[in-house]
Amino acid sequence: MERQHARTLWYDRPKYVHMEFCVEDSTDVHVLIEDERIVFSCRNGDGVELYNEIEFYAKVNSKDSQDKRSGRSITCFVRKWKEKVAWPRLTKEDIKPVWLSVDFDNWRDWEGDEEVELAQVEHYAELLNKVSTKRPPPAMDDLDDDSDS
Repeated sequence: MERQHARTLWYDRPKYVHMEFCVEDSTDVHVLIEDERIVFSCRNGDGVELYNEIEFYAKVNSKDSQDKRSGRSITCFVRKWKEKVAWPRLTKEDIKPVWLSVDFDNWRDWEGDEEVELAQVEHYAELLNKVSTKRPPPAMDDLDDDSDS
């Protein structure tokens, strides 16, 4: 019986690359994270053997990387060797395997986030300034004493 590839989603963050191997009811799960690659293997609920080997786009810190298993997938948090350097792709080679896709639900273009964050902080400070302008309290002489009736 021939091995198949597990459908794999990935997304990039400043410190980590996140990968999700989408396999329901997995058994015999093995994840080997090395500085240059990841090797993943398991069996799915039907007993089919799945195997993925990915040479990373750049070097990672395998000692500070981890994986976690759920009923539907195996998620890997791979620590980048060089933080705050965006990865244009997951793989070393500029060829995208059919089983590998960007996880657009979690993807965020974080390059230049500092400028966006700074603009948000300035906007928030401006709003606070407008709200905190001291004005006399509103007059409440039009309220009835019997507000229950």
